[in-house]
Amino acid sequence: MILVYTHKITPRIRYIFKHILARTLLIPVAFTTKVEEFVAHNGPKLSYTKTPLGTEFFIKSNDLLFEQGVNDIDINVNNWDNVPCFFATNIKSAIPFDIFAASFYLISRYEEYLPHVKDTHGRYTAAQSLAYKKGFLEKPVVDIWAYKFLEILKEKFPDYAYTTRTYNFISTIDVDNAFAYKYKSLVRSVGGFLNDVVRFKIFNVWNRFAVTFKIKNDPFDTFKELLKFKDSYKVKTIFFFLIGDYTTFDTNVSASKEQYKLLIKEMVDYADVGLHPSYFSMQKATLLKKEKERLESITNTPVKSSRQHYLRFSLPDTYQHLIDLEIEEDHSMGYASNIGFRAGTCTPFYFYDIDFEIQTPLKVYPFAVMDTTLNDYMKLTPKQSLGKIRDLKNEVKAVNGTFITLFHNETLSDYLRWKGWKRLYEATLKIATA
Repeated sequence: MILVYTHKITPRIRYIFKHILARTLLIPVAFTTKVEEFVAHNGPKLSYTKTPLGTEFFIKSNDLLFEQGVNDIDINVNNWDNVPCFFATNIKSAIPFDIFAASFYLISRYEEYLPHVKDTHGRYTAAQSLAYKKGFLEKPVVDIWAYKFLEILKEKFPDYAYTTRTYNFISTIDVDNAFAYKYKSLVRSVGGFLNDVVRFKIFNVWNRFAVTFKIKNDPFDTFKELLKFKDSYKVKTIFFFLIGDYTTFDTNVSASKEQYKLLIKEMVDYADVGLHPSYFSMQKATLLKKEKERLESITNTPVKSSRQHYLRFSLPDTYQHLIDLEIEEDHSMGYASNIGFRAGTCTPFYFYDIDFEIQTPLKVYPFAVMDTTLNDYMKLTPKQSLGKIRDLKNEVKAVNGTFITLFHNETLSDYLRWKGWKRLYEATLKIATA
């Protein structure tokens, strides 16, 4: 155990010290405001305050962890052995910046509470983030800082028995459209057929006809393939099913269709299944509740994990709604437009609600890369995409973090905009499990 002395123990201090020391570095931590208790402690210890008590292991504290609410902070980014960092300290401090305040700023998504311009889908954009502006979005800097800090701890306290966590990989699949043509309503099928004819999309017309009359399989029905890869590479796989009512942005098969229900039930037997709340659920707690109950009625099991459709979430409202519904895990923490680490970390973390200044029971699983980001936003080829995926995996592996990818069942279809992308998923699994 490491003992931390500070002049005031706040919820923010408890939260971020436990995340960095206990969850990332696997070092139990305790806190004290009593100088005599700190001096008497024989094991590893550090002081986190404005001035050192003596010659102890000292980190000069920034004000951030002693404040409440949010303020517009002027941040200057420096370098610590070629790693970007901010909240600089002084020469008496064991490291040149306040690792705990900087980590809290990123992981709490502090900047997303500040006034900002949302994109067309009402989302906070990567371009407004500190990580994007300063060029470290594709590095899990919080974990990099933690491991560099660990090396300094080992030098200071060489007799302590340190343990190291292991690298982990999770494959997640969003099911926005379980089928391209099968099981759609008559109105949607006829409308889609006429639309393809008017636009002279003969290839689509033929495929729609062939699937409807069972001449060929539906191109988006790649679930058996996905399960085969799950077993072959022995990877944890989570399917997030969209079961909201039909809207312009929610175009999946109706959840009332028996064939769709059977698909979901089959997936529950072989993999983890979570909720993919519909487009308009971001700020509508009643809609979120309705869809959660709908999925639970199909699976006959409680829904514990979730990822917002279009990655539409607003802090802290959306997360508060998930907590109210006793959802335990959220997988929305990433950007649609950019790959990388939205919260600066590749370690799952508990959501800290700055409105109420508490650590919540909602565990956030940040993903590093999404297939549509690579294809639709970055306009990369599958080969270029694989290079990006390899780089991100290497960053995560270097800090024994959790590498999480986001694909869609459509990506394996080799159809329409996914032509030529079929092999990327398996290639990703090979890289991620190597």
